[in-house]
Amino acid sequence: MNAVDLVGSAVGNTFRAKTRTILTILAIFVGAFTLTLTQGLGTGINAYIDDTVTAVGASDVMTVTKPSESATGIGSTDDGPAEYDPDTVASGQAGPPGATVVALTPDDLDTLEGIDGVVRVEATKSISADYIEGADGTKYVATVGTLVAGQTVQLTVGEEPDDASSDLQVVLPVSYVEALGYDDDADAVGQTVELAVTDAVRTQHTVEAEVVGVAEENVASPVGASITPNVALTDELFELQNTGLPADQADRYAQASVFFAEDATDEDITALKDRLVDDGYSGSTVADQLGTIKTVIDGIVLVLNAFAIIALLAASFGIVNTLFMSVQERTREIGLMKAMGMSSGKVFGLFSIEAAFIGFLGSAIGAGIAVLAGGLLSNALSTTLLADLPGLTLIAFDPASIAIVIAVVMVIAFLAGTLPAARAAKADPVESLRYE
Repeated sequence: MNAVDLVGSAVGNTFRAKTRTILTILAIFVGAFTLTLTQGLGTGINAYIDDTVTAVGASDVMTVTKPSESATGIGSTDDGPAEYDPDTVASGQAGPPGATVVALTPDDLDTLEGIDGVVRVEATKSISADYIEGADGTKYVATVGTLVAGQTVQLTVGEEPDDASSDLQVVLPVSYVEALGYDDDADAVGQTVELAVTDAVRTQHTVEAEVVGVAEENVASPVGASITPNVALTDELFELQNTGLPADQADRYAQASVFFAEDATDEDITALKDRLVDDGYSGSTVADQLGTIKTVIDGIVLVLNAFAIIALLAASFGIVNTLFMSVQERTREIGLMKAMGMSSGKVFGLFSIEAAFIGFLGSAIGAGIAVLAGGLLSNALSTTLLADLPGLTLIAFDPASIAIVIAVVMVIAFLAGTLPAARAAKADPVESLRYE
């Protein structure tokens, strides 16, 4: 009996006891279904984070601040009230609401540029706008989201602001479109809006800018809910905002973007962070900001996978039972096959292939139904509970992951079938032929 005949025989023998085999397949189905669904959950959420990671910044840049002695932002320490520091400013995107950091000055930027491993430094300019006014003349409170270097916005229509252009450009949040008097996102593109800022002597200045795009909101960054200007508009607003300030107070920044080599290793980045700390600064990368989120998600998926593995292990006992009974029922047949010259290895292979085939059926059916159910559930949630998270596919399936799940289940089934297969292989042909 060649390999093809061996496989064909094993597949044909699988459903000799249909009820017993179907029940075993159903037990495997539960584990494979759960395992595939949880893998899809992890894939979907992590893919969403990966897709929106550019909303936080590039991979070769870290956000650098100069922490104050009281970084809590509540004006006190464990030992009592914090001493007032005139050099502190609100941390902005660098920390929680109310947190403060020591303002970075041009001297700090020069110091950062001189640190080993730093390629270049860009200051992040914070804008406090008074309002934004659109087509209908109504003024709305506006938050200007200054982009960290390498940061992008996810657009519903239009294009990102061109930092190389001298034209004043802005991207609107999708929530502002209707409020500002535009029919839809596409109608807003190309329109002119007015932004207002107040300077140090309480004089209000207005600037007109062209709307070049509309951004959807994003859980990875608050920028999706903010007005996003290009560099030219940022510089204009920053200059107007600082009108009337003493020269030593004008160029003060809550944070800066420090670029390092694109091919820097984790050890290189850690060493750069240490050098920043030695000079009194603190740096964090995109991985630092999103690492905790991914760790929590992966931990949840791991726990869910553990339940699926338990179900598969329980199913493996069903495979052992099914094949033991099959060996028992086919004792005379096994004796006849060995008497006709079939080797013990081929007998072992015959029953092992049966076990693997049962595992394949259960896992393939479980994975297929999990893909169908996961797709339907994800689509339903995207229009209801998760409608505020555009672009999120909660359960997404990677063909490679599905293939791995099926392979893992088949291996578990194969291992479960080795014990009864070994018993069949060791059967004495004479004694087997006498079996009643």
